[in-house]
Amino acid sequence: MSDRSRTVPALGRFGLTDQRAEEDLRALGWWAGGPVGIGETVLLALSRSPDPDLALRGLVRLYESVGADWAEIAAHLGVDRGFRGRLISVLGGSTALTDYLAANPTQWRRLAELGAPDGSVVSVPSARFTEHLLTAVGADPAAPLPGVTDGARATLTGQEAVRALRIAYRGLIMQVAATDLAHLIEPELEWFSYEQVTGELTDLAEAALHAALAVAVAEHVPEDEPQACQLAVIAMGKCGARELNYVSDVDVLFVAEGDLSQATNLASTMMTVAGQAAFEVDAALRPEGKAGALVRTVEGHAGYYKRWARTWEFQALLKARPVAGDPELGRTYLDLVSPLVWTAADRDGFVADIQSMRRRVEQHVPTELVDRELKLGRGGLRDVEFAVQLLQLVHGRTAESLRRPATTEALDALAAGGFVGRQDAAELGESYRFLRTIEHRLQLHKLRRTHLFPDEHDQVELRWLARASGVRPSRGRSAAEGLLWEFRRHANRIRRLHEKLFYRPLLQAVARVPTEAHRLTTEQAVARLAALGFAAPDGALRHIGALTQGVSRRAAIQTTLLPVLLDLLADTPDPDGGLLAYRKLSEALADTPWYLRLLRDEGAVVQRLATVLGTSKLVPGLIQRAPEVLRLYAHTDELAGRDPDEVASSLRAAVSRHPNVAEAVTAARSLRRGELARVASADLLGLLAVPQVCQALSSVWVAVLRAALAAVLRAAVIREGDPPAQLAVIGMGRLGGGELGYSSDADVLFVCQPHEGITDSMAARWAGSVAETLRKVLASPSQDPPLQVDADLRPEGRQGPLARTLDSYLAYYRKWGEIWEAQALLRARPLAGDLELAERFIAGINEIRYPNGGLDAAQVREIRRIKARVDSERLPGGADPSTHTKLGRGGLADIEWTVQLLQLRHAHELPALRTTSTLDGITAAQQADLLSEDDATELTAAWLLATRARNATMLVRGKAGDQLPTSMRDLGGVASAVEGHLVDDPGGFLDEYRRTTRRARAVVERVFYED
Repeated sequence: MSDRSRTVPALGRFGLTDQRAEEDLRALGWWAGGPVGIGETVLLALSRSPDPDLALRGLVRLYESVGADWAEIAAHLGVDRGFRGRLISVLGGSTALTDYLAANPTQWRRLAELGAPDGSVVSVPSARFTEHLLTAVGADPAAPLPGVTDGARATLTGQEAVRALRIAYRGLIMQVAATDLAHLIEPELEWFSYEQVTGELTDLAEAALHAALAVAVAEHVPEDEPQACQLAVIAMGKCGARELNYVSDVDVLFVAEGDLSQATNLASTMMTVAGQAAFEVDAALRPEGKAGALVRTVEGHAGYYKRWARTWEFQALLKARPVAGDPELGRTYLDLVSPLVWTAADRDGFVADIQSMRRRVEQHVPTELVDRELKLGRGGLRDVEFAVQLLQLVHGRTAESLRRPATTEALDALAAGGFVGRQDAAELGESYRFLRTIEHRLQLHKLRRTHLFPDEHDQVELRWLARASGVRPSRGRSAAEGLLWEFRRHANRIRRLHEKLFYRPLLQAVARVPTEAHRLTTEQAVARLAALGFAAPDGALRHIGALTQGVSRRAAIQTTLLPVLLDLLADTPDPDGGLLAYRKLSEALADTPWYLRLLRDEGAVVQRLATVLGTSKLVPGLIQRAPEVLRLYAHTDELAGRDPDEVASSLRAAVSRHPNVAEAVTAARSLRRGELARVASADLLGLLAVPQVCQALSSVWVAVLRAALAAVLRAAVIREGDPPAQLAVIGMGRLGGGELGYSSDADVLFVCQPHEGITDSMAARWAGSVAETLRKVLASPSQDPPLQVDADLRPEGRQGPLARTLDSYLAYYRKWGEIWEAQALLRARPLAGDLELAERFIAGINEIRYPNGGLDAAQVREIRRIKARVDSERLPGGADPSTHTKLGRGGLADIEWTVQLLQLRHAHELPALRTTSTLDGITAAQQADLLSEDDATELTAAWLLATRARNATMLVRGKAGDQLPTSMRDLGGVASAVEGHLVDDPGGFLDEYRRTTRRARAVVERVFYED
């Protein structure tokens, strides 16, 4: 057996798999067919490294770069456990720091000087950070800090200062990383907590700001002149809270007095120097953001915060802390803003701003990455930080103990004050620290800003990260599997506690016996609900109390469900309405055994139900009377993918089993109710496109009409004997076009044909009687949306007979028919009754609606005249034509009349135009070059948007309406229903609607009104 075959498994014991490993160890003098000298000690240390191969290559690179110093390094590795742990952990945990050591051969001494051989730290590094970095740029560390009179100033400027500061800063980062990671290599070494590490990183960032400011002073303040301004640097975000990452932007504000021009130059240069040498300095949190002045006086800040600042700006100020420059000016600023922070929850915009911030957290994460995003994903760091900060803002007004900038400190204070359960706070803090540690390790690897957990299939990256985080194989899991399991466990815990954190104390507030040593008072519970968007929080508490009262199994399940449900409702347009609807639904289904189990066991159901209940006033009532639809919420395909023909067939079969007309129609209504609830739910959840919604609604209406007509005809036969005529129902308007909305009536014509020996008048009277009976039974009072059958488009309108024979219709149209009647016939299609008779009717009217030769000039003028009259007379008084979905500018009528005019003029020679569908008509007109591609696109977009908005108005308000709502709450609901997610700015949706319809109107004016 060769030496190589013997040494490969031997090296594998130490985690070394690289083919060069033996050669490298021999070059270092640590291997000669086995460990030599200190080789075994180093190999054991390497085996505990996050990546032994990477660490060994780092040692080789260091060996090649340090020259004569290697003997000293090797000696330290053999006897100094602390140095060994620090060096090998850095080399195996960070390629960026390995590059730094190789490029700067003397910097290894930082790791040797850091502590005693037994691993104890002999000096606190952060105490020397500022001194070290000021010295690096040539400033006197004994002088007052930069930014004050006679403060320290650099002797290096420009790129020379940047290079010196970069090298020194990176060296100190390496020291922090080494103390953070060393215990992974040598377990007996001191372990540094999350708070210690983030505190040191923050101290280092502050030191870098001091040094960068010293450079700025040297560049902008003449050495023989006093500084003409006072400048204070206020840290925000993680720097202000002393919880920085290895790679973080440092958020700051600048406050100045005196010469603001000089102060601005100092601030700008300080940002540039620090940004090029160490980290990005971000001043976007200043008043007016990036558009505002970089530097303001204390009074300038005061004026802005008191008059213009939004809630999120006060939330950001929770962590504000002076860190550089003039400390007295910094304290003056802090004394100004602190009282404002703790009154932010009383502001008018508090609720809207909080809701907006909650939504932005997750909306900015791509769907495919949401489960891997440590920072912004579900169960991520922002869930913890947002929860803690919101509770601070709500309860910190009266509880001063909550006024802590650091997340973990604030969480502990919330627990101590009874605002969060102690166990919940401990678990949330543990999970938060775990994710922050993972974030630190990921950033250390290449010293790049990242928050993305590795893909579950990337075993190499997972294994490295697991070892770097101290996760070892256990319970049959590899290190990579263990890390993935831990990550998911902590993320799920955070999301669960995020929901519970806000709402579980609300349940305790209404419970008869509290389960915690402390519980929220009713006033505190109301404040918390108000902060989360409930407009009537006292009413919401009553609903919670009603749902959870008692000791029944039902109450216990509700107590489990409500934290999740309330959290979901808070992200809907109408949380109060949603909670009330949920209470009514729960009370209505109290005796339905599967209802609460379904919500408890199927996460998708409760999530979808919350969206529907918090958006729509129409659907909750439908679900109460058709609860079986809730079962479909667990299955997207069943909720959104039902075949309309299959639904119609089932409906007709069910109705046919009822011989009595009233029972048959009741059955038809019941099945229609369930289908309406299904379609409306899928629509609100964004699972159906507009044409699918229209088709589904039209299909179920046709099925109801056919089933009801069959029942009426059966009853007539039983009562009167064989029918004297055939009867057909012709769909017109939106029903004929397959474009029904939730509030549309069913426009129809009734056509009959007498049997042999029966006169036309007898047939028409019989058919009219059947038609009238059909209309009455369908329109009888009900809690469901009405079933109005409208026959006003018949010849002579309401003055004419309800039913006519086929010959009578054709004779009328040929002799007396007006152009608008030909236009109305464009949407005629067979619906119910005798379909052979219906087809003969359609064949007979084709010459009317597709006139040979098209229209003459007089007929075109007449259509335009009628359209102008409709625009001026039918638009309701006080209606806004820019937001009326049906008759407004660029609305449904504009587009449909335009398409219909093209059909009347050209369908006789273009068969593709012979369609009852508006969208198909637009497509056919484009293909025939009657519309340009851009014009067709504009008309289609406007028709879809207007239709969706009209449907959404019905869903949200629970009653029909063609005008977009004027109240912001209803408009917000409509906007959310249209967009498929909660809309922060309903005004933005309104602007988009007006833009879309305005462009369509321009096409209409060009195509409809111009020859």
